[in-house]
Amino acid sequence: MKITVLAENTAKNSTFEAEHGLSLYIETGSIKILFDMGQSDMFLRNAERLGIDIAKVDIAVLSHGHYDHTGGLEAFLNINKTAPVYLSKFAFEPHYNGTEKYIGMNLKLMNNPRLIFTEDFTEIADGITLHSCNNAKKNFHLGSFGLYEKKGDSFIPDDFRHEQYLLIEEEGKKILISGCSHKGILNIVNWFDADVLVGGFHFSKLPLDDKLKGYATYLDGFSTNYFTCHCTGTEQYGFMKEHMKKLHYLSTGDKIII
Repeated sequence: MKITVLAENTAKNSTFEAEHGLSLYIETGSIKILFDMGQSDMFLRNAERLGIDIAKVDIAVLSHGHYDHTGGLEAFLNINKTAPVYLSKFAFEPHYNGTEKYIGMNLKLMNNPRLIFTEDFTEIADGITLHSCNNAKKNFHLGSFGLYEKKGDSFIPDDFRHEQYLLIEEEGKKILISGCSHKGILNIVNWFDADVLVGGFHFSKLPLDDKLKGYATYLDGFSTNYFTCHCTGTEQYGFMKEHMKKLHYLSTGDKIII
């Protein structure tokens, strides 16, 4: 299986563009998957530079309903005419950073017939499943990071019920793809105990202190090999790397083979 980064906060080199967001192109033994689409059509330009034909993607997945993962959806639908797009049934709920900045999806796309709205568990192909884990037990509670959902005229802390995780089981390995891990990377690694985990940890606002060191030590206690990016934060990554043997960073243009 091969994973190529089409959009991330940083770029491998000057050949590629970067933006605050995430988009991954995944090739399994039998299927081509686009996981998230960044905040713009930038992922398309990077894909072209990498020789990747987005029109030939078989399946698309949106990890959650935030603009920096879904902003390229309209561009994708225009380029790729056939692939279904799997997203949570809660993805179009109004999401905010604080109470002023709307960070949700483009509502005009809500009724597009190619969107498939998922429940807690969805099988999208043999050995490829989506999980919301909305009913899973959380041993760690890190809060909502200042993110909210608007209900009527009120703002309530986001419970991230719109977030889902892509699990690929291939050749005896469990590979988990997570967009931002808003429900808590410490919980997620517990729920899946995957061989490989790719995605953001949502630690970018955390101080470089003993608490973060404890999180790193906890994660490193699993056999999981981590490829992180985006909302982890580059400073936080550097700090955690000192305490983790199996932590790597992915930038736009990077490729990994699992």
